[in-house]
Amino acid sequence: MPQITLQQLTMSYRGPDLLTEVGCRIEPGEKIGLLGRNGAGKSTLLRLLCGKEKPDAGTIEIASGTTIAVLPQDVPDGISGTIEEIVSKGLPAELNEIENEWKRDQYMEETFQQLELDGKRDFASLSTGLKRRTLLGQAIVGKPDVLLLDEPTNHLDIDAITWLENFLSNMTATLIFVTHDRAFLTKLATRILEIDRGKLFDWSCDYETFLKRKEQALLAEEKQQALFDKKLAEEEVWIRTGIKARRTRNEGRVRRLEEMRKNRAQRPKTVGNVRMQIDAGDRSGQLVCAMEDASFGYNGKQIVAPFDLTIMRGDKIGILGRNGIGKSTLLKGLLGQIEPMSGSVRLGTKLEIAYFDQTRDVLDPNKTAEENVGQGKSTIEVNGKSKHVIGYLQDFLFTPEQARSSIRFFSGGQRNRLLLAKLLARSANMLVMDEPTNDLDSETLELLEDRLVEYEGTLLVVSHDRAFLNNCVTSMLVFENGTIKEYVGGYDDWLRQRKSPPAESSNTTTSSKGNSSKSIEVKQELGKKLSFKERNELTKLPGQIEVLERELAELHEKMAVAEYYRQPTEVQSKDHARIAALDTLIADAYSRWDELAKRA
Repeated sequence: MPQITLQQLTMSYRGPDLLTEVGCRIEPGEKIGLLGRNGAGKSTLLRLLCGKEKPDAGTIEIASGTTIAVLPQDVPDGISGTIEEIVSKGLPAELNEIENEWKRDQYMEETFQQLELDGKRDFASLSTGLKRRTLLGQAIVGKPDVLLLDEPTNHLDIDAITWLENFLSNMTATLIFVTHDRAFLTKLATRILEIDRGKLFDWSCDYETFLKRKEQALLAEEKQQALFDKKLAEEEVWIRTGIKARRTRNEGRVRRLEEMRKNRAQRPKTVGNVRMQIDAGDRSGQLVCAMEDASFGYNGKQIVAPFDLTIMRGDKIGILGRNGIGKSTLLKGLLGQIEPMSGSVRLGTKLEIAYFDQTRDVLDPNKTAEENVGQGKSTIEVNGKSKHVIGYLQDFLFTPEQARSSIRFFSGGQRNRLLLAKLLARSANMLVMDEPTNDLDSETLELLEDRLVEYEGTLLVVSHDRAFLNNCVTSMLVFENGTIKEYVGGYDDWLRQRKSPPAESSNTTTSSKGNSSKSIEVKQELGKKLSFKERNELTKLPGQIEVLERELAELHEKMAVAEYYRQPTEVQSKDHARIAALDTLIADAYSRWDELAKRA
């Protein structure tokens, strides 16, 4: 029996529908990643599920007795008290009765042990990560059946994210979470729901499989629309032919043409991608920064221990460490915004620095997006060309109405996009970015990665996004054991290099033994000649693979049609199950083909 059922759900806020007649079923124990572009309606759907919003139309059916808890995207203002007081607010009302006091104490103690929290600590004194952990305690202390999480990894450091992944992996409750952290999605999600242009698509697979299927679906949709447009163009030519053709034209054909025009006009508009360019400006000197035995801190208290560092032009450096350890302080010291407590810092020549601030302080919430970027001017210069501010903001997916709106009403993702627009509106041969990936949707994030890889200037970036670090940086500065250590490569390279030598040699020995035995087995297997049956199987496999792939492509093409999702859920589930089965069959067939071909 479904735990939650959505039927014909529609929701809008004085504009186009965020959700248009969407539906799906959620079963107990599922771990669902909810994806979509910024502003697509993900947070709105979470609010609908927990009852904070009412849909314009349609129904949300929740199984009797099901309890739902929420972890909000940001830490709300005005929360005060001890951790124990805040967590206890999530307890069911009946546990506050005197006869249930023993059970209340049991629930609280279990939560504190699970989350490693000290109930006596004051909430206001906690780091952002511990505040989020306290709010998670408030959400789970009542043992909810469904847990909704909105950007749970935002502002968390690597250790906290890893802990959260492991904790949520072991939960038996149903999880529905919005996140743009691709590593988190890969680790946790067993099912993907995507909001795209007002529709809710159920991919019924993990994140990596979703990426492959999504690409295939987009190609199928593009092909179908191209065929439709070609047919429409042919009909338009026919309707405009000479007098003879008009005298004999088929009225039914005219009606079909009118219907095609209507369908074309009602086609959901594809959301564009951010058009982002990074102007590296004039080249800086070869030496960007030289630090010798430099340390930094405030009010006589050392935060960053003394260390040496040389940054050369073109270096792309990631900075990693737990929250509050001094990463932002290090950036300010590198930029000369604070004086070193010891040692020296020397900046190179011809530096043009753009600073992406984690706190977003460079944005004035009382001004419009246009005013924040234009700074009193109606045009800006981008890559040596003059451009109107409104047109420039449209490149970052802001409509003219949004560009003229106060940014107080912007979502976190919209503010981040606006900050990127402001940062990239001028040339800079050195980019310093403090947590640039928070709240960015996947498409914008991937485009930013591409541009940073192509960027010819120097990059310093603080980030806890593991995929982002892997894709963008060539070296890492990591806060470890009270010091800063430098590693070559990205996040995964750091994980490999940080292991202690004894463990590595031990693992290597074990691994090499295992690999040796495996290689012997492989050689023995390869030495066997193909039997008649196996040769026959090898001959037939390419044709079998072709049939399976053709069926898979036909299913994806069928699912790319908007009307497909108006069918009963049972039909959709059957097709999704068949796709999953086909993926497995094709993978097995290729594996078998490769195995037999090596022995042929």
